[in-house]
Amino acid sequence: MGLIEFTNKGLYCAPGDFYIDPWAAVERAVITHAHSDHARWGSASYLCHTDCKPLLYLRLGDVNVQSMEWEDSTYLNGVKISLHPAGHMIGSSQIRVEYKGEVWVVSGDYKTEDDGLSGKFEPVRCNTFITESTFGLPIYHWKPQHEIFQNIQDWINSNRELGKTSVLLAYSLGKAQRLLQCIPAVCSDIYVHGAIWNSHLALQQAGWALPDVKRVTPDLPKETYTGKVIIAPPSADGTPWMKRFRPHAVGVCSGWMQVRGNVRRRNADAGFALSDHADWNGLLESIKATGAEKVFVTHGFQSVLSRYLNEYGIEAAEVKTEYGKEDDENIPANDEATEGNLLHDNSLTDDSPAQHNINPDSMDNKRPDDKEPIMDRIILPADEYNEEDFIVDNDRLSTGEDNDTKSFETKPKDR
Repeated sequence: MGLIEFTNKGLYCAPGDFYIDPWAAVERAVITHAHSDHARWGSASYLCHTDCKPLLYLRLGDVNVQSMEWEDSTYLNGVKISLHPAGHMIGSSQIRVEYKGEVWVVSGDYKTEDDGLSGKFEPVRCNTFITESTFGLPIYHWKPQHEIFQNIQDWINSNRELGKTSVLLAYSLGKAQRLLQCIPAVCSDIYVHGAIWNSHLALQQAGWALPDVKRVTPDLPKETYTGKVIIAPPSADGTPWMKRFRPHAVGVCSGWMQVRGNVRRRNADAGFALSDHADWNGLLESIKATGAEKVFVTHGFQSVLSRYLNEYGIEAAEVKTEYGKEDDENIPANDEATEGNLLHDNSLTDDSPAQHNINPDSMDNKRPDDKEPIMDRIILPADEYNEEDFIVDNDRLSTGEDNDTKSFETKPKDR
C-alpha cells in the first residue's frame, strides 16, 4: 500500500490520517490552493499556505484554517508535511509528505513560469509524484508572459482607437490578478465583475499591493466604460451583463486559445494563451526534476501523458479524480483537442506499443532494462513546434478510447 491512497473522498494518507484536496467532507484536509475543485466546504479543519488562508475564508466562510509558510514543516501522527511553491496562483502549494524514508509529492495545479505573484515553482525530489495534466499534449507550448502581456496591451490600445471597450475574460482567482500587472501600463481605469471584486478585496485586505480597480455597478452610465478595460469571468460572456459595454471587443485569456479555432468557437474577438498551468514541456521538465520512480497523472490529458511517460521509461498511471471542474482551463466540451482535429503527438499513433497496465502497489522502481533515462530526449524545443504537425484528421484517428491504451482507475475505498 502506498503512502497516499486514492479513495472515494480524495487523496488519503493513512499513516497521518489526513486528506489532500478532498472532494468530500473529512476530519483533516491539507489544501494545495483555493480553487473550489481543490478546496471544498465541510471539513473539520484545513491546513494551507499563509497566502491561501484569506482565500479559503472568502470561499468557504468561517472554517477552521491553520496555515504555514513554504519550506516550513509540521507533523500529523508522525507524518512530515511541508508546502512548496506551485506557481499556479496566489497561495498555491505542492504538498510534500514523508514517512519512514518514503516521500510523495502532490502537485495540485502548477505552472513553471514565474508570474511575479504566485511564487516560482519549485521541483521537489520524491519517490512518487502525483501530477496534473491539464495541458498534457505536445501542442501546448506557452509564450513568455511578457510577450502575451504586450499583445494584450496592443489590443487594448487598438480597441481604444476604435472607440471600443476592451473586455477580458479571465478566471476570477488567479488570472485576473495576473492581468493587473499588465493593464495599468495602458489603462488606469480598470473595472471588474463582482466575482473578481470580492477576490481583489480579500487579497488587498491580506496585504497584497494590487492596483486599485472599480466594480461594475448598474448605476454607472454606459459611457463610463468607453475605451476602458473590463475584467470578467468567462461565465459572464453572452449574458445581459455584457450589453452595457457596447461597443466592445472580447478577449479570452486561456491556455485553450493556443488551439486553432477556439477563439472562433468562443465567438471572441481575440484570444490570449495565458495559462495558470504548465505546458507540455513544463510538465515533462517538472516530472524529470522530481526524480520520481513512480508518477500518477490526474486531471487533464491523463491517458496521453501517462502513456508517454511509460513509453519513455517512467512508470506512470492515470488516476481519476474530481479535480479540474471549476477552473476555466479544464478541458472545454468543444475543444478541438478532444474532437475531430485531435492534437496528437506523432509518437502516440495506433502503431505505438501499448501502455503498461500498472498496479500502484507493484510498480517496479527500476526503469525497464531496454530504456535509458530518456526524459532529456522528449523535451521539444520551442522552434520545433508547428501546430499543423499535431492536427490529425477525424477520419484517420478516433477520438474515443484508444483500444491499446489502458489506464489505472482506482477502486474507491470507503474512507
